[in-house]
Amino acid sequence: MGAQVRVGIDVGGTFTDLVAQPLDGGPLRMHKVLTDRDPSQAVLAGLRVLLRPGEEVASLTHGTTVATNAMLEGRGARTALITTRGFRDVLEIGRQQRDHLYRLDLPGREPPIVPRALRFEVTERIDHAGRVLIPLDESEARRLAALLRDERVEVVAVSLLHAYANPTHERRLAALLAGAAPHICLSSDINAEYREYERTHTTCANGLLMPVVDRYLADLTAGLEATGLRAPLRLMQSSGGMATPAGARRVPLAMLMSGPAGGVAAAQAVGARTGVADAVTLDMGGTSTDVCLIRAGRVETVSERRLGGQPVRTRSLAVESIGAGGGSIVWIDGGGALRVGPRSAGAFPGPACYGRGGTDATVTDAGVVLGYVNPGAAFGGLRLDPDLAAGAVDRVARSFGLSVPEAAAGIVEIANAAMIRAIRAVSVHRGYDLRGCCLIAYGGAGPIHAGRLAQTLGMPRVLVPRYSSAFSAYGCLVAGLRYDVVRTARVRLDPAGRAPSAEDPRGARASVAREVWEGVFREIEVELLTRLEREGIDANGCELRRSMDLRYVGQNYEIEVPVEPGEDGEAIRGRFTEAHRRVYEYTTDEPVEGVNVRVTVQVPSPVPPLPEGSDRGRAPGKGRARSAAGPGRERGRRAYYYGHGWVETPVSPRDELAEDREILGPAIVEDAWSTIIAYPGQRLRRDASGHLWIEAAP
Repeated sequence: MGAQVRVGIDVGGTFTDLVAQPLDGGPLRMHKVLTDRDPSQAVLAGLRVLLRPGEEVASLTHGTTVATNAMLEGRGARTALITTRGFRDVLEIGRQQRDHLYRLDLPGREPPIVPRALRFEVTERIDHAGRVLIPLDESEARRLAALLRDERVEVVAVSLLHAYANPTHERRLAALLAGAAPHICLSSDINAEYREYERTHTTCANGLLMPVVDRYLADLTAGLEATGLRAPLRLMQSSGGMATPAGARRVPLAMLMSGPAGGVAAAQAVGARTGVADAVTLDMGGTSTDVCLIRAGRVETVSERRLGGQPVRTRSLAVESIGAGGGSIVWIDGGGALRVGPRSAGAFPGPACYGRGGTDATVTDAGVVLGYVNPGAAFGGLRLDPDLAAGAVDRVARSFGLSVPEAAAGIVEIANAAMIRAIRAVSVHRGYDLRGCCLIAYGGAGPIHAGRLAQTLGMPRVLVPRYSSAFSAYGCLVAGLRYDVVRTARVRLDPAGRAPSAEDPRGARASVAREVWEGVFREIEVELLTRLEREGIDANGCELRRSMDLRYVGQNYEIEVPVEPGEDGEAIRGRFTEAHRRVYEYTTDEPVEGVNVRVTVQVPSPVPPLPEGSDRGRAPGKGRARSAAGPGRERGRRAYYYGHGWVETPVSPRDELAEDREILGPAIVEDAWSTIIAYPGQRLRRDASGHLWIEAAP
């Protein structure tokens, strides 16, 4: 048997990143390839380069944008919807929500995710308590099965009224529709939660993705087997945990934020190792930038996101994504203002400096012009062309009467402004002070911009981890397997020992004993452990976490709070009161109502955090100096800094930086795949683990 490695892969919009960790504890290896139009081919091409002869893959963990791209580009499968008679148009009606009440220039609503011609009704009715009011008309269901076969749909999404309270009719309908379509998706399996519009839209969105992800996984599995790789495959989910292929096929919607989640998982692990409890992650790649808050070592999650303006309910890390990446295209809007993104040049044709036919200026082109990116560098098998970058930026400069460097600096500052808004959205807007947070920067372009962002936001430190340019791929290795289940259960929380009250005059449910929600929690936990057993996962050492969605009676929206086993209503209510004060700055004595219970099961990854020490040689000596490289090894180039102009800047190879040697900014540090910049007024230091720290100079 040859040497064994664990492999982590992140498929981005521009590059596919791969890392291999030997089981014998050797250093990580990494590789990048341009993402092909068929992402599975980019994965296979990268593996051919990354793996050494005779090496065996013990496990393969994988983050991908396949689900996200399919939704954004409208490439989902032909899907039909079956719902309760009278509710055919719930997708059309939606929910009244005005984010921009006084704007008159907003475009019209996107068309429903399933067209009306493919939305059907069936006679049945269940009430909110799960009682059957009208039995399922099975003769109608059989006629629908024949009609759906004629329509040649790939997926049937079933979302019946109040199926979250009683899934009997949905499951019987699925049995009657067997063979009518290759895939059947039930709302009671995908989102057993109240609010009809959101549940129905989520079920349809999941159905649209089922054939897309199924085909992708089939192609990838076939390609891996053709190369002799039969290692266990895991897929990164939006929640920051992994799923088996069976789990991903059942709920592909859970992979919507797959790529960003990998980087956050890695940042959380490295933050714990370096003593960073409060941080904002900055993941800037070729297509987008993703930011996320880590507070007290934990990452906030959300249960609902909006995609294309419509709600999808899936557990995901609270990541804010914006269209500002290295490949973001520069353009001029109707008012004559300079804009950057969200449209990206991607990998094909890519930024102008790639020399692959792109002519529009991008953020990467601006970085080349400003001297941030080595004009002679080669990334992913291509060599940058500084003349093409300058030509693209020059066309922008002439429109504003600026010099080429001034225009390039403006492009970078506009991209930075978009990232600053995103960072504030996940921190300041939620009541957290950035002055106590570290900025953890990774992705191919993140370390270029991080120092400037920290200066502007008043953040004291920037951490650029080892392997920062393939950090999301590394995150796929350290993330454990995770599944989440939510179930609507309406309960009133009263202090222990208080007798259940009568029905509230405003229609709220009466108080219930602790055993009621404890019973629901235990039922879900058994369901999750059974799923692990069915998928062949060893549940020993797994962690089960409970939470509940709470609100004051009469409120429209809830706050999720953690719940410990055996807790009484008084303890849970106290935790809710604290959370409500933090979010809304007030509390009341109104009764508290729980509407949903949630359980997460997580199986830890066997992969440890990054080992101590770098995997390359260190330069000798310690102490302060302008460069960590020894005499004769330092080189430099001119770089343009906003507010400072051109400055001769030392350039140092990252793998030759001496431990604890400080470099006073401005300074540039390069590795094979990325550039790290300490701006004027900052200093840069490498620690014993090979991480780089950027701080304000004394």
